[in-house]
Amino acid sequence: MAVSQGYLDYILDQLHVIGPVHAKRMFGGVGLYREGVFFGLIAGDVLYFKVDDSNKPDYAAAGMGPFRPYGKGSYAMSYFAVPEVVLEDEDLLKAWAHKALEASLRKSSTTRKKKS
Repeated sequence: MAVSQGYLDYILDQLHVIGPVHAKRMFGGVGLYREGVFFGLIAGDVLYFKVDDSNKPDYAAAGMGPFRPYGKGSYAMSYFAVPEVVLEDEDLLKAWAHKALEASLRKSSTTRKKKS
């Protein structure tokens, strides 16, 4: 699931709408961070955003599926593919990216509460 430099550059350029985004290569893919919050990933030149119950319906309505790290038969992670139409529309991308950030923040808040 390699990520081409060209696609990574394109995604980082598009994500300027939410401010600085840091990319970190990991396990053949790329993790995306905004102010230290892991909210997205790129695998196989596909962008995925974090989902939870609040934004998952947006992806389902667009016919987008979850990231499966080991292919179609493997388990699904809580990151869904971002539709091309969203990538090409700054307003939509900003809204979807912010929802992904919020989902990540909710998840880390829930995880911290469970550890307490």
